[in-house]
Amino acid sequence: MKYKMIVSDLDDTLLNSHGKISDKDKEAIIKAQENGVIFVLASGRPTYAMRDLAQELKLDKFGSFILSYNGSIITNCKTNQNISEETLTKEDIHLLYDFSKKNNVEIITYLDDSIVSEDYSSYIEVEVELTKMPFEKVKNFKATIDKDCVKCILLAEPKYLKQVEEKLKDELGNEFSISISKPFFLEVTKLGIDKGSSLLKLAKKLGIAQNEIIAIGDSYNDLPMLKIVGMPTCVGNAKSEIKNICKFISTSNNNSGVAGIIENLIFKK
Repeated sequence: MKYKMIVSDLDDTLLNSHGKISDKDKEAIIKAQENGVIFVLASGRPTYAMRDLAQELKLDKFGSFILSYNGSIITNCKTNQNISEETLTKEDIHLLYDFSKKNNVEIITYLDDSIVSEDYSSYIEVEVELTKMPFEKVKNFKATIDKDCVKCILLAEPKYLKQVEEKLKDELGNEFSISISKPFFLEVTKLGIDKGSSLLKLAKKLGIAQNEIIAIGDSYNDLPMLKIVGMPTCVGNAKSEIKNICKFISTSNNNSGVAGIIENLIFKK
């Protein structure tokens, strides 16, 4: 099979434990693009927190794309224009806020390139550090969120957050797309929006078949894209549920796992 597209998650997949792309991964990705393969970044991160990484990989030069906020926004790196954008309504966000308070978990959202919450904790600090976005602590979350936003994250201790995930799916699973990314991040987007649905939309626009795509991931929010591509792959540090559905398992994110996938599936004779 000649693969035409590679789509990769960022945190704990392409990025190592220091939040960096290894030289080996970078070289492999650029080589793939030089050979005509489209390389797409797909992350729960906001667009703001993906642009520098996209430029580092020369996605703008090669006319590629990023899927941010778990696929809620698709951005053309060459033009820096969004070609698709799906949002939660302010009423959706207020409903999620009420749920968070009832279940004693923190909630954040993104407003005008800032992270907004009534709380600040070690879990929220992780998102602030990852994204390098300004943080605004507010007294009244609902009053502050007076317009549509792209995504919310509920945050709590991982074991308890898994219980909250099940409860949220039971109560509001018919209204939202819900998935865990990091163990303490429960991400919520518009119903039907995830990395898989957005990847399908982009592939259709580009005339690329599902069996011509390699997807690379590590965690639960990568499942939708891994399930719809011809070649689902993962890094060695992926969750066991992710490894179980993958056709190729590489080395870990700290050992240039993405480069291993590219070398074996794109360039190996």
